[in-house]
Amino acid sequence: MEQQIKVLLCEDDENLGMLLREYLQTKGFNTDLMPDGEEGLNAFTKEKYDLCVLDVMMPKKDGFALAKDIKAINAEMPIIFLTAKTMKEDIIEGFKLGADDYLSKPFSMEELLFRMEAILRRVKGKKTKEVSLYSIGNFGFDTQKQVLSIDGRDIKLTTKESELLTLLAANANNILERNYALKTIWIDDNYFNARSMDVYITKLRKHLKGDPSVGIINIHGKGYKLITPEKEVKE
Repeated sequence: MEQQIKVLLCEDDENLGMLLREYLQTKGFNTDLMPDGEEGLNAFTKEKYDLCVLDVMMPKKDGFALAKDIKAINAEMPIIFLTAKTMKEDIIEGFKLGADDYLSKPFSMEELLFRMEAILRRVKGKKTKEVSLYSIGNFGFDTQKQVLSIDGRDIKLTTKESELLTLLAANANNILERNYALKTIWIDDNYFNARSMDVYITKLRKHLKGDPSVGIINIHGKGYKLITPEKEVKE
């Protein structure tokens, strides 16, 4: 079971903050709500978060100041700003501070969710590049050498095969979204690239036939899932 994503939500509008927290929690995010920047920073120093959603206009410490403090502690922490401001200068300031995204009020909660999920996928994608060895059932997969091994036999993969298997292995027993894989490997999710990816999925299935407990299944309308009895990684 995957560990629940933990979100720091800082919003001084009590009603909006509670609505957002309740919505995110129903979507599976463990969400802490803080009413101002000082309490937000205090929470950040005590807990481990995966993503921060910060209102810009807050008492005691505004969102921009809080973001500076957060980035000083963890430069890689993803941040989304929420603001009633629409001035170009404020948006630029937010991105200069390292914001990953910027939502102007009013916004739909569905749009916030979509943007959060997109950022988390990018972060996860970066982490997969750090992994060099995967165990996929009885197979060993060396991402650097692009070699799939089983029973002393090595299968040399093409670059595209290796990149696709890396994404599948990083999401083992979970759905790898089709569009995300296309944009990560082929940059563009057009029709021709989609057909190309289907061909590589077929090739990977043939390579993985050596272990009946392993397989790649289609998830209609969503993507693919690598089925494997275990998922181990070594960095």
